[in-house]
Amino acid sequence: MTTPKNDRFLKALRREPTDCTPIWLMRQAGRYLPEYRAVRKEAGSFLAMAKNPDIACEVTLQPLRRFPLDAAILFSDILTVPDAMGLGLYFVDGEGPKFERPVRTAEDVAKLYVPDMESELGYVMDAVRTIKRELNNEVPLIGFSGSPWTLACYMVEGGGSKDFSKVKSMALNEPAMMHQLLDTVTESVIQYLKAQHAAGAQALQVFDTWGGALSPRMYREFSLQYMAKIAAALEDTGVPVILFGKGNGLHLEALAETKATAIGVDWTVELGDAARRIGGKVGIQGNLDPVTLYATPEAIAKEAAFALDSYRDGNNGSRDGHVFNLGHGMSPDMNPDHVAALVEAVHSYSAR
Repeated sequence: MTTPKNDRFLKALRREPTDCTPIWLMRQAGRYLPEYRAVRKEAGSFLAMAKNPDIACEVTLQPLRRFPLDAAILFSDILTVPDAMGLGLYFVDGEGPKFERPVRTAEDVAKLYVPDMESELGYVMDAVRTIKRELNNEVPLIGFSGSPWTLACYMVEGGGSKDFSKVKSMALNEPAMMHQLLDTVTESVIQYLKAQHAAGAQALQVFDTWGGALSPRMYREFSLQYMAKIAAALEDTGVPVILFGKGNGLHLEALAETKATAIGVDWTVELGDAARRIGGKVGIQGNLDPVTLYATPEAIAKEAAFALDSYRDGNNGSRDGHVFNLGHGMSPDMNPDHVAALVEAVHSYSAR
């Protein structure tokens, strides 16, 4: 693939020097932007947006028109893969995603299959191709998937959960069945990410949103090993892979031993500590608490500087190998002006 005109993000993932620290934001295309809300109102639903490549392209590009971000991320949802398996994804206002047919029995697990990426998930690949064309090689495009464990959580629970009692019970009572489920989902994720890369994605992120809900032993068994399989399966493609986990601070050393290019961390770990623990084996992405965007622009700049300096101090005085991001996604009521202040603060403070 042709190198983008702005390749700070890709250089940072490879731990190469950049003129300043690159930044992109999880959920940077979203409801905090009035232009996004206008498109969603016209489209009628989130799924209608995600399944229309032209609309997905439009909302992917919206934040880049406002802010000098260093990467675009595909507008989609982590639950496209289980939806393509026939589980019947739908969204309830105020409650989030739901599945009509959750996976609860051995028979349910046996019915799962790896979807065809260019037919059942072709709308995602069409969106990647459309976005890649419209970006005109200005910045890299990130593709993504949910982690196998996180997808399993939604598939078994049937939606979101406070305690994940159903999926944890399956893992404890029927571990072989849970591993069968995770094996199918893992192969699906591998093929899904490979297809996104073939369609034009220049980096890939795996979102392990609910890995932090597991005990350390269960994390290693039911989450970590499957993310390691994904990273290893993608190694031959040469595409950078970021493994992001909410609540993954206990497992940074183990994650750095996978074939991942970079590890995303949330705000419960200081970046300097993360850098010292990882020891330059992989890049690091993160990790401002998203709630910081409710603060004043001055406070936002101060917190950004603290994170940048913390990384530098833990990385032997170098800013190389760091992609600035939030520790999780943005919220709908955040002020776009505060996003602009954050991007400016990161670029200006870290300028070499």
